Amino acid sequence: MNDNTHQSAPDEHGHVDAHTGVETTGHEWDGIRELDNPLPRWWLWTFYACILWSVGYWVLYPAWPLAASYTKGVLGYSQRDVVTEQIAQSQAALRVYDDQILAGDLADVPGNPELHSVALAGGESAFGDNCAPCHGRGAQGFKGYPNLNDDAWIWGGTLADIQATIRHGIRWSADEETRMNDMPKFLDDGILSSAEVSDTTQYVLSLSGRESDAEAAARGGEIFASQCVACHMEGGVGNQELGAPNLTDAIWLYGGDKETLYASIAHSRRGVMPAWQGRLDEATIAKLSLYVHSLGGGE
Repeated sequence: MNDNTHQSAPDEHGHVDAHTGVETTGHEWDGIRELDNPLPRWWLWTFYACILWSVGYWVLYPAWPLAASYTKGVLGYSQRDVVTEQIAQSQAALRVYDDQILAGDLADVPGNPELHSVALAGGESAFGDNCAPCHGRGAQGFKGYPNLNDDAWIWGGTLADIQATIRHGIRWSADEETRMNDMPKFLDDGILSSAEVSDTTQYVLSLSGRESDAEAAARGGEIFASQCVACHMEGGVGNQELGAPNLTDAIWLYGGDKETLYASIAHSRRGVMPAWQGRLDEATIAKLSLYVHSLGGGE
């Protein structure tokens, strides 16, 4: 078989190429000889300089990993220490603003543009770290987690109300001052029959102008007056002091369709929010309160 791409016999080292006048290395392939050209001087000196630089770096800076530590270097430099110091400096600079926030009334902060801007930035950062997993990055909420951008507040939307809710949580048993009020499980606890829960559901649907059975809603209105008015008030307008939602609007925490309302009345919900007091410092809680209040629905 004729194969033109074969390796020829090794060339003798020291052969001088006729065209360039450079000796060859002795390697030849298909009649092509490898020239023994030296590396450029500038490249060699650069290579040697890099070697010297690396040796110097190994000596001066942390470089080599050990079994449980690493070589520290004669300069004792640590990037971690540098970052720690930078963080401490930033925190010290922000502490001046934190002291101003805590020194006065929280309601006065929006009147100070610079202080308010710093507070909102800090609150947004804290919200992303601590609150976004439940309320969403944009505070839009999810089923069972309130939308913080609207004007419907179960426990009140003033700065003081929001701060109290963040500080003590909702139904958080570890905090004695937590927001606490449980809606009865009307069906599970045997307070109402299934038919009565169904009638009450029709009445609640009618409160927000939704399609309902008028006859059943009339019966449900009587049940509502005897069982629900104490918390949700006359006409179902709600009571923020008790955490009883307004039932006349179109904003529903768990859903406003017939099936969901029936389940809420029959079995209750009793959502829980953790108390952030002790987890976050007071300045962060204050900034969070200002941020949530600024989202558009604060009272």
